Amino acid sequence: MPIASSISYLVIDCADPQRLATFWTAALGAEIASVWNQYVILKPAAEGQPGLAFQQVPEPKAGKNRVHLDFIVDDLEAVTSLVVELGGTQVAENHQGGVTARVMADPEGKEFCLVHLGSSAPGA
Repeated sequence: MPIASSISYLVIDCADPQRLATFWTAALGAEIASVWNQYVILKPAAEGQPGLAFQQVPEPKAGKNRVHLDFIVDDLEAVTSLVVELGGTQVAENHQGGVTARVMADPEGKEFCLVHLGSSAPGA
């Protein structure tokens, strides 16, 4: 028997959950569902997808994320510009097999990737 039938939320530890919720609602076109104790919870971007929740923790981020989010995008430059305008930063860029993965960071330095599938990429 599995522990659950679906993933409901991806919870991200942070210093300022309201700041990150503001960044991610603008970046994803999402809405805040609720604020509960040390959590700010976003509605899922689309039905069937998990929501994001930001949990305030006392310790700062240390080192590289062990888990990160990947977002497939059609216009890599436009989405990169949006992320930077919202307070994010570009960290690195990787190319492999026709796929570009641009590593970005949110305002607290948590990494995520903007992935552009080129015409020669598997599944493109």
